[in-house]
Amino acid sequence: MQHPSEPHAAKPPVRIRPLLVADLDPVVAIDKAVSGRSRRGFYEKRLAHLSRDPAAFVALAAERDGRLVGFVFARLYEGEFGGKVPEAALDAIGVAAEARHQGVGKHLLDGMVVAMRIHGITEIATQTDWSDTGLTGFFAETGFSLAPRLVLERAVGGTGIR
Repeated sequence: MQHPSEPHAAKPPVRIRPLLVADLDPVVAIDKAVSGRSRRGFYEKRLAHLSRDPAAFVALAAERDGRLVGFVFARLYEGEFGGKVPEAALDAIGVAAEARHQGVGKHLLDGMVVAMRIHGITEIATQTDWSDTGLTGFFAETGFSLAPRLVLERAVGGTGIR
């Protein structure tokens, strides 16, 4: 029999549930551990918007032993950029360091996909830094691929005319 602290010891199951406003502190802590900075303001706004308009998001939490070990936020859009079908943008995903490489992120995305189907959404888009090979690899392993779109950006400080 393996000792619980050994790497391959059986972990309690992960439960996927709706994300709640009360989850703010653990969400911020998980995100800060990954990003190296607090994005409390971003998550406060997202959770407040979720509270006001739950149909605008799919936001899920992963719990193990009653403790939040992961989260995912996806914003739902209808008719953006002239499109006629509903779409979703994966805004944020995070998994606590001690729960990584245990399928928590995959469980969160699977739960998100089920919720997207209920909303009639057939495609999820997201963005990541190309050099973040860990996250890019995770997205590739969970079925994401390069989109047939070109994302453009422009600084707003100047006129943009040369």
